[in-house]
Amino acid sequence: MPRFSRLLRWFLLGSVALLLAGVVIAGVLVWIVGSRLPDVQALRGTELQEPMYVYAADGRLMALFGEMRRYPVEIAQVPKQVKDAFLAAEDANFYEHEGVDYKGVARAIWLLAKTGGRERVAGGSTITQQVAKQFFLSSEYSFSRKFQEMLLARKMEQELSKDEIFELYLNKSFFGHRAYGVAAAAEFYYGKTLDQLTLDEAATLAGIPKFPSSGNPISNPERARMRRDNYILPRMAMLGFVSQAQADAARAVPMHAKPHERPVEVYAPYIAEMVRQQMIERYGDEALTKGYHVTTTIDPSLQAAADKAVVDGLRLYDHRHGWRKPEQQVEIPAGADAAAIARLIRSTPAQGGLLPAVVTGSEGGALRVVLADGSELALSGNAIAWAGKPASALAQRGDVVRVRRLPADKAEAPAQWALDQLPRAQATLVSLDADNGAIRALVGGFSYAGNKFNRATQAKRQPGSSFKPFLYAAAFERGFNPASIVLDAPVVFKDRRGKMWRPQNDGGRFAGPMRVREALVQSRNLVSVRLLDAIGVDYARRYISHFGFDEASLPPNLSMSLGTASLTPLSVARGYTAFANGGFLVTPWLIDSVRDSEGKEVFREKPAIACPYCAVAATPGQPSAPVKAKVDGFDLSPVGTTPPASTAKPAQSTTAAKPGKTATPDPDMLVAPRAIDPRVAWQLQSMMRDVVKRGTATDAKVLGREDVGGKTGSTNDHRDAWFAGFGGPYTTVVWVGRDDFKPLGYREYGGKAALPIWIGYMKAALKDQPERGLDPPDGMVQVRANGVVEWVKVEDEARMLEELDMFPAEDAAPAEEAFDIF
Repeated sequence: MPRFSRLLRWFLLGSVALLLAGVVIAGVLVWIVGSRLPDVQALRGTELQEPMYVYAADGRLMALFGEMRRYPVEIAQVPKQVKDAFLAAEDANFYEHEGVDYKGVARAIWLLAKTGGRERVAGGSTITQQVAKQFFLSSEYSFSRKFQEMLLARKMEQELSKDEIFELYLNKSFFGHRAYGVAAAAEFYYGKTLDQLTLDEAATLAGIPKFPSSGNPISNPERARMRRDNYILPRMAMLGFVSQAQADAARAVPMHAKPHERPVEVYAPYIAEMVRQQMIERYGDEALTKGYHVTTTIDPSLQAAADKAVVDGLRLYDHRHGWRKPEQQVEIPAGADAAAIARLIRSTPAQGGLLPAVVTGSEGGALRVVLADGSELALSGNAIAWAGKPASALAQRGDVVRVRRLPADKAEAPAQWALDQLPRAQATLVSLDADNGAIRALVGGFSYAGNKFNRATQAKRQPGSSFKPFLYAAAFERGFNPASIVLDAPVVFKDRRGKMWRPQNDGGRFAGPMRVREALVQSRNLVSVRLLDAIGVDYARRYISHFGFDEASLPPNLSMSLGTASLTPLSVARGYTAFANGGFLVTPWLIDSVRDSEGKEVFREKPAIACPYCAVAATPGQPSAPVKAKVDGFDLSPVGTTPPASTAKPAQSTTAAKPGKTATPDPDMLVAPRAIDPRVAWQLQSMMRDVVKRGTATDAKVLGREDVGGKTGSTNDHRDAWFAGFGGPYTTVVWVGRDDFKPLGYREYGGKAALPIWIGYMKAALKDQPERGLDPPDGMVQVRANGVVEWVKVEDEARMLEELDMFPAEDAAPAEEAFDIF
């Protein structure tokens, strides 16, 4: 017995020692692991990733960027029914335990040991533990990771409230289909806010985080239904969250989740991409994940008008050149029905309202096609008349063509369709507020889905004759004026290497001596060449750079007079604003304001504004400064010097009789820098209004406004067609051409290919807009002589009178002689 007692005593002492050693080891492990745990207080300031929202000027959604859909909500905004559903699904004792469910953990550890860690096992993770894993730990299945999770959960329970933890869980959890957080899940699967969810919908959502990719109600509705009906709803009834009758009624509701993307209310993909790039430049890659709300300068009604004008204009151009051929061909399986045929083009996107369709036959004079949604159409008569061929000659079985839905005369009328094709040409339209440079509408091409290349900002094309107003402005600064006489006659230029250049007018005809105004109206190339030769290329390049162009991009030779510089449509539009706003250089801008996820404004654009009658002027980005009479060596003062006395008897001149106009700008307002003399700007305005009244853009008279003006432009072989102009508060530029630089086709001038698009847009843009004032600025006189009436700068009066006496006739006979200039 004494021996047994000694053995028992030693056993008890050993057990106690082992227990103490275990406690010490456990304590050391807890201390070591706990000391390395992250600070859970950081969770209070956690910024959950949110997408970036882009809005039009009126607040309508234009785009949403970011890999995650997430709309964080406060726990107080989550309805009790939704919270109960998640508690039943994940952790019914959440508000009672201290962060760890020890029974569940023991069960999970036993199963993990039993499987040797080779299989994933369920159980043990409370909501607190899941939050710890989501924010701080990996998804590794191991004893050490589980131990860290438990310690973190305990620490979180000590430092955070239950509601704070639950809120983090509801906002962080992944629900499949890029939806993070319960609010985003409710919107995506049901198109609802949390307070609109029914019991069956809340229970379905609560079942998703367990299997977000394979168990959501869209990817696997049957699995989602079983989890809702066999586990979550019964648990809610058992726990007393709902009655059994309520649970049974919810179980009877069929699964009805479907994708609900947040609707884009303003379609402007080229603009949206510009905003995305600018935000990344400004805030880095995190711009797409911090929940910024970006408001742009885009006017939705103008943007819609621009899109329609581009699509309609390119359709007119393309139909002029007839039917080409189907864009591709697919193999239709034998015996395939409409649904099977439709699947062949499911990945082919619609472009510019043109839907892909598979041809199934052409019997009875009708082209029979199947759309991507399985609809079957028979196109005949007017639907294919524009192609100029019978149905059998247009396409064969298996060909992929495009169809367009026609606008219905009445709301209840059946849908009408027509055959169409993707245009070979592309077009871009840029419309700026002439007074501050705000981009009001921009279209970068026929279809963003077809080609993401933004021709408005990225394509550098030759502007042709639409560049001439910039050259004329430079000439006017050197003493020429709209009434100056310049010879429109053949001329030959010879460079140092002996190469000859013979510029030509379109059509090869010459008009002889003619006024500069008429030269622009008729777009005479030889007059432009002679003007540039007279004022000097270096001078002209320096002066034209005042319109915002990089001087290095302007050709250092006489070809510049014919618009051979490679310029973007946006830069041309910026240059034309100086003509429309009285001579100021404004900078195009797109982002009006940026707010963070909490609604605090973090950025507000303050554009420099054209102010013709302000008593001060400013430089970009600087407060208002005293007016500078000279810029870069050019006298751009709004009032000219006293004119020399004139002895010309037949002429009469009158000074612009109007009271002086001055204004003091707001101290916080930035006044745009002056680009050109306001009198030169007005003269070019007047001349470009004549281009519309009786020149190469007379079709624009349909707008019925006196303040509309502009200039057509075409390049060699009709590779580019332009119309740049202004009206009301807007300056708008349209370019049409092919990305492969091939010709547009016979006689596809700017007035034929680009002007109709400009007119279509400006009809909508100028509706209800008052006409802009047409009075000349101070420092101009009106001269009358030999039937010519012209407003000129006061210092140019004498020269004009002399020229009018020398050339009394408005148009002289063409001079056929050639001039060699070396």
